[in-house]
Amino acid sequence: MQLAPAPFFTDIHPGPAGGEAHWAQTSDGKRIRVGHWPVDGAKGTVLIFPGRTEYIEKYGVTAAELARRGLSSMAIDWRGQGLADRLLDDPLVGHVDNFTDYQKDVATLLRAARKLGLPRPYYLLAHSMGGCIGLRAVMEGLPVQAAAFTGPMWGIYIAPHLRIVANVLSKVMPRVGRGHLLPPGSVTTPYVQVQPFEDNMLTTDAQMYDMMRDQLAAHPELSLGGPSFVWLREAIAETKHLASRSAPNLPAATWVGSNERIVDVPRIHARMESWKGGKLETVKGGEHEVLMEIESMRDPIFDGLEKLFLAPVIS
Repeated sequence: MQLAPAPFFTDIHPGPAGGEAHWAQTSDGKRIRVGHWPVDGAKGTVLIFPGRTEYIEKYGVTAAELARRGLSSMAIDWRGQGLADRLLDDPLVGHVDNFTDYQKDVATLLRAARKLGLPRPYYLLAHSMGGCIGLRAVMEGLPVQAAAFTGPMWGIYIAPHLRIVANVLSKVMPRVGRGHLLPPGSVTTPYVQVQPFEDNMLTTDAQMYDMMRDQLAAHPELSLGGPSFVWLREAIAETKHLASRSAPNLPAATWVGSNERIVDVPRIHARMESWKGGKLETVKGGEHEVLMEIESMRDPIFDGLEKLFLAPVIS
């Protein structure tokens, strides 16, 4: 595969030194961006699967924590977000034609990791929408030694009185040529730019919230707003399908905030209860972005990741 140098923004809260980004092309011709943070003498590489609206640079803090524990890391801009190819005329509407298209991005990430010679073994760290993509990936044989999830989107939280409406609209609107539009209540402005820090659904750490805002203010090309009706239809169908499948035979751990308000928490409990050897941790007081919570919340998570990823190697 061919990799070409890609922009990599290190002016706002950079990750570990030596990070680089590259353009890569998927099997269906989409240009995506991959980034990696190498570590000398690394004990392996963590494949970071970001959530919806996210981008590589947002995980610089996470990469730094992993680097302190001797792990290299690699992250991706999924199609339709970050600096990857946007899929609609309006680049601020989140969209995907089919949810399984993200697996083509996963395959490209893996090829890039091999091309760059990133150290094995590989491990998975998947957040939110990345947790949905990552769950299918490990079910289908992603070559990782262990998988970790934070606030995984194994179901989307929709208020009970809106569930029927959301399901109907997500199916009807694409049929009438309106699948590219935003569902009611969604906007094209990124969440962190319209929601005050107070009572936001992402983090209780004001500095982390400022980091998200600062990165988008400095690099508005990374911005993304709400999802299209097609994305919503595909996400509902994908999470329903994955819920019907058995968990893979793979060491796994999941962390979810006790104040999670974005993804479906009962689906997370159901999945981890059925995952043989899987472990579920509730982060007391945590919101959706538990990796970007206050230190007293996130430090135990990174300690847990180190144990999950490296304990099998040490033993």
